[in-house]
Amino acid sequence: MSLTRAERTIVVSMWSKISTQADVIGTETLERLFSCYPQAKTYFPHFDLHSGSAQLRAHGSKVVAAVGDAVKSIDNVTSALSKLSELHAYVLRVDPVNFKFLSHCLLVTLASHFPADFTADAHAAWDKFLSIVSGVLTEKYR
Repeated sequence: MSLTRAERTIVVSMWSKISTQADVIGTETLERLFSCYPQAKTYFPHFDLHSGSAQLRAHGSKVVAAVGDAVKSIDNVTSALSKLSELHAYVLRVDPVNFKFLSHCLLVTLASHFPADFTADAHAAWDKFLSIVSGVLTEKYR
């Protein structure tokens, strides 16, 4: 699966707005993940998972930064996220379904923060892009 030129344009242009709120969006995405999919908490036994905790904010920033790396390398997401894929597969052993859950939570967060920008086309482009990201992050499991 690959993005069309129009989808790439949508993702990259929205990213310029998203990146200015990366910490808030990352934190809110993780809070939503842990609320909607509490089984994901098992990978963070050493974290303070209370709303707005420093650890949640720090990890949320890392998550959104990784998405930013993928956006910056939109034509070669595999290369941009290869080390992250290895970490999650071989060291952390995260169940691959969690990447889909996280993608969904990020989509909802983006829609709530950018309602005017999150058109049907933007939703479709971001959904497709995050599916690519999730696919890359699960490649090492095969």
